[in-house]
This record gives sequence, C-alpha cells and structure tokens, in this order.
Amino acid sequence: MAIEITLDVMLARRKVKSKDLAATIGITEQNLSLLKQGKVKGMRLSTLDAICRHLDCTPGDLLHYVPGEMPEDWDDERP
Repeated sequence: MAIEITLDVMLARRKVKSKDLAATIGITEQNLSLLKQGKVKGMRLSTLDAICRHLDCTPGDLLHYVPGEMPEDWDDERP
C-alpha cells in the first residue's frame, strides 16, 4: 500500500475510543473501522478535518507514505 493510515496509533495516544470518535465526527463505527484498517480507497477531506480537529493532530500524524507499488485495484488516473 502506498499510503499507511495510523489512526489506531493516534487514538491510543489520545486515549479516545473508536466509537466515541465515530459518534463525534458523524460516521459509522464500521466505516471508521475500515478506515483504521486501511481498507478504503479514499477519504473526504471534511472527514479528515473532523478527525484532526477531534484528536488535535495533523493529517501527517495519520497518513504516511510508504514507497512501493500501488495495489492493482487502485485507480491511479489523475484528473
């Protein structure tokens, strides 16, 4: 995977439960779980903003670039 999501690490650092974050930012616990596992192809910037506001962090605290090939199912086309 080219982008690693470390939301679970930040939740642990901030001592915030997933269900509390999901309720606060207005997404389902299931969608938050998929996000934590890196099983999403994208995320709305408004969702990222809400997470960062609640956890008092930056996008760089949650997203890390990992060099390597993109998974086959990713659409790498640019707009």
